Amino acid sequence: MADINFSQPAPEPDSQGGAGSAAPQPRESGHLRWDIIELLFFAYRDFVGDADNELEAFGFGRAHHRVLHFVHRYPGLKVADLLDVLRITKQSLGRVLKQLLDEGYIVQQTGNNDRRQRLLFATAKGEALVGKLAGLQTDRINRALADISPAGADTVRQFLGAMIDHDDPDKVLETILESASTKTKE
Repeated sequence: MADINFSQPAPEPDSQGGAGSAAPQPRESGHLRWDIIELLFFAYRDFVGDADNELEAFGFGRAHHRVLHFVHRYPGLKVADLLDVLRITKQSLGRVLKQLLDEGYIVQQTGNNDRRQRLLFATAKGEALVGKLAGLQTDRINRALADISPAGADTVRQFLGAMIDHDDPDKVLETILESASTKTKE
């Protein structure tokens, strides 16, 4: 493993890919946001790491977590919509979904109006696991927000919302954004 020296920034690559001259800069800000980029990397690593450790005992990974999360939060979610939310292939979802169905964390029902639709619901077992994972992540969030004012917490929520591509035609994302917008107004 290579040593990382945090005291000196690495030289920017030149136009030929070597070190030396400055790399092209983003037009909007004029400089690269290494501070925020790296904080997001480490925050994400630790945020999902809490759940990863728990999931490992079940032989599950992050894809299982994401599927369980959205199925629990949006009962009756269509498989097609879940594919849109997760942006994974049908084959990848199929493997994860099969395991969650076979082990009793999720059940699948056909749609009332369209028998081709596959609607997903978390079982009590699935809800318990989602609750445990969400509890771990909520504890981390609450520790991070402990010394931040309610206005600061709203700023964090606004920042994270602004990081999401709002041009996405995703129905679940629309629901999440509407919910976040309502919470900010309260």
